[in-house]
Amino acid sequence: MTIRPACENNGIVFIRTDITEGDNIIPALWNHVVDTQLCTVIGNQNGATIGTIEHLMSALRGCGIDNAVVELDGGEVPIMDGSADPFVRMIDQAGIMAQVMPRRAIKVLKEVTIKDGPKKARLSPAEGSVFAGAIDFNHPEIGTQCYQTELVNGNFRHDLAECRTFGFLKDVALMRKHGLALGGSMDNAIVLDKKSVLNPEGLRHDDEFIRHKILDAVGDLYLAGGQILGAYEANRPGHAINNDILKALFADQSNWEIVEIFGDETVPAYEASLAEPEKILATA
Repeated sequence: MTIRPACENNGIVFIRTDITEGDNIIPALWNHVVDTQLCTVIGNQNGATIGTIEHLMSALRGCGIDNAVVELDGGEVPIMDGSADPFVRMIDQAGIMAQVMPRRAIKVLKEVTIKDGPKKARLSPAEGSVFAGAIDFNHPEIGTQCYQTELVNGNFRHDLAECRTFGFLKDVALMRKHGLALGGSMDNAIVLDKKSVLNPEGLRHDDEFIRHKILDAVGDLYLAGGQILGAYEANRPGHAINNDILKALFADQSNWEIVEIFGDETVPAYEASLAEPEKILATA
């Protein structure tokens, strides 16, 4: 995988370099999501797909990257250690280029809520980018966990970036039977049996489980086409409900507006509909 600079208003775009015939370009946008089982997968009309994009998208959002081209020679972003931290370190090592045009963000104007059984997600107006969530697992190492943060001053790096994905040993056989988690190990995930964490090094945070769920949400919601100015709250968050809340947000033009960010101030930008996101990506 290679991450390359991109011009203003390009957004985040993935390219499958191993596909030499047909369309190999996939915009990182909510209406290009084709699967949310275990990870977030985006695709295009040519059938090209890229999976497990959420940790990289979270790192790009956490590092303030608005425009980038991500080239991959396969159908999945490298899992690394199961967190966003390796990507953050690579971005920091490469450096960030400040661009001339103002940043664009999606400002939430009205509350939007969706429910799926016990799962619930809500977006509501807020001055900054706030993420909050709660999980409840019948496991002694997890139990009920809640976490809330506002993405400011690069705090993503120390609050969320290093928090790893997690899974249960009892589910591994079934997942592999269906061709999933074939490369999964304690090198790239927190693994739990019935009573404990099996990773010899233990947890990086006492509440690493909910922090990782928030990390995922940061990445999934960055598929809005820009950072969201608003408050995200979810009970039992996951990739499916994260995509569904974006669908609900953009289903009504009165729910949101595009603003330009100048320092700490925002002003309304041009009129555009994220129902046609490719037009925004092409706007210079």
